[in-house]
Amino acid sequence: MPNDVVDIKNGPSLQSEDTATLLAALVSDARRVQAVSLGCGTVWIKRHGDKGRRIIVAVQNAVARLFRLPFMRPSPTETAEGMVQRDLRRIAKYAQAGVPTAAVIYSSGSAIVLSDIAPTVQQRLKSLRNDDPAAHDALLVFCASELGRLHGAGLCHGRPYPRDMFIRDDRLGFIDFEEEPEAVMPMETAQARDLWLLFLQLSERATERRKTQDRAYAAWAAAAPKAAIAELREITRSMGRFLWLARLIGRFHMGRDLRQFILATTYLTTMFNG
Repeated sequence: MPNDVVDIKNGPSLQSEDTATLLAALVSDARRVQAVSLGCGTVWIKRHGDKGRRIIVAVQNAVARLFRLPFMRPSPTETAEGMVQRDLRRIAKYAQAGVPTAAVIYSSGSAIVLSDIAPTVQQRLKSLRNDDPAAHDALLVFCASELGRLHGAGLCHGRPYPRDMFIRDDRLGFIDFEEEPEAVMPMETAQARDLWLLFLQLSERATERRKTQDRAYAAWAAAAPKAAIAELREITRSMGRFLWLARLIGRFHMGRDLRQFILATTYLTTMFNG
């Protein structure tokens, strides 16, 4: 158990009434994510389960093999208890590297209790988009810069989406460590995939798309390892093969995921081939 995990049955960090409230919530609810208000503030219960996940992992593995896309391989399948241990292990690794993340208050079986980190970057972006578009895009660039800093420290996230990020003391923090791509691929490949996944979000959200894409990529590349940049070129080349098909499908139905894929992959392909 990491050093910042508190045993709520014996630890002094929670008042007795808070302990009772939290224990009651743990055993009386089955929601995957649940907010609980305590005297010390809001905490979040995150429950893991493997219902449906094994099928998703099997399909993703099959697609990765069929189309020879090793960077699309899913993280290893774990039991609910194994997913909690993965969360704890990765949170501890981030904390040891000085990267902000949520504090672990308690963990047991298939559940983990975390401190509140609100607002998330996604919430910040939503409030800025109409009120201050320049600050909105600057925040996207900051996320790319901090992701490069994370990669420069020898880490990766696996799902660097704005809803899984927050800001603390002018640093970008991360939550939700369900993915562990470095367990199935080289670290530089996992880092390059991180950037591509971030650009799926960033390219659609940016108010000044090309300008913000340019600034964000430059900010990431300034801190990211050269090996990750080289891997990103390979990922972009591989995914670029599917742009024609994505655009063809988009003529009939342009869903959000497809739009994100086209915008991000087109930019990265153009940049590397320019």
